[in-house]
Amino acid sequence: MSRICTLQQLADLVGGKVEGDPHLPLHGLNGIDYAGPDEITFVLDARQLPLPVHCRAGACIVPPGAGPLSIPTIVTPQPSVAAAQIHTFLLATPFAAQGIHPSAVIGAGCTIPEAVSVGPLVCLGNGVVLGERVTLHPGAVIGSETVIGDDSVIHAKVVVAERCTIGKRVILHHGAVIGSDGFGFATDGRGQHYKKPQVGTVRIDDDVEIGANACVDRAAFGVTWIKSGARIDNLVMVGHNVVVGENSILVAQAGIAGSTTLGRNVVLGAKVGVAGHLHLGDQVMAAAMSGIHNDQPPGAKVGGAPAFEVRNWGRATAAFSRLPEMVKELRRLRKEVDRLTGLLGTTEHEKGTEA
Repeated sequence: MSRICTLQQLADLVGGKVEGDPHLPLHGLNGIDYAGPDEITFVLDARQLPLPVHCRAGACIVPPGAGPLSIPTIVTPQPSVAAAQIHTFLLATPFAAQGIHPSAVIGAGCTIPEAVSVGPLVCLGNGVVLGERVTLHPGAVIGSETVIGDDSVIHAKVVVAERCTIGKRVILHHGAVIGSDGFGFATDGRGQHYKKPQVGTVRIDDDVEIGANACVDRAAFGVTWIKSGARIDNLVMVGHNVVVGENSILVAQAGIAGSTTLGRNVVLGAKVGVAGHLHLGDQVMAAAMSGIHNDQPPGAKVGGAPAFEVRNWGRATAAFSRLPEMVKELRRLRKEVDRLTGLLGTTEHEKGTEA
């Protein structure tokens, strides 16, 4: 059950300004089309106003300059951030420890505080260390000597292999695999492949969220490192010895080859591929389906495969869609040039004859 707060309490939470009844009680946040009289909604831009006539929301989060509405508002310069904070706050529930389910398998020498929830069929290897208020959902597998920090949530069927380190307030969604072997092989002259042992580990810092069925490989040597605040979407592949910088975002099906490093606040769109042993500077952004094959300086915005500057890529893409017409026009012009060249040759010949 969501908690109930006044509009003023919610405004204070996000540093916003109330316009209208500050004592209005609200218990939830919802979209414009779904919010009821006891819920707050939001608009990201004043161009979304006025609110549709069918909107039943009790209040609205708006940007500055949105003008007076028919319902009370919270005015804030970042409505989407405020909406996320308010929604999380309203849904928050105190941690309730469920203890260890009888069907869980616990290895030798594990450190498990009382305030944990270990669900059915969870398997812990030897020497696992769990922090306070950790939740392990059904079927999670935690390898030996792995450490999981306070308030982290490991969803169903996640696998964290041996010797990995998971920070505080980390969320690993269903089916994610952390610490599987990196893709490392040596190939001889006959084309036969020999496995290179992957003896490193994975470190995931505080406040990281990793989506369903994403994979983060363990390092060949040393560590694969996901730094604090990073967000990794479903089905993302992070290769061995990759470093993902603070607050970076990797969108669905992006793939990063081994030993590449990403700076802070890097954003890779869906299906972006990054070659190995590269460095992407802080705040690099890559459009969906880009293929990055070289280092990128801080702040670069790229698109395409191979990737290049995003504005030029946009122009090139627009031109590509017109290639059939351009080829047709080029052929017509060639014929015209040939015809004119023939006429010019005939004229020159006639002038020579007359001379």
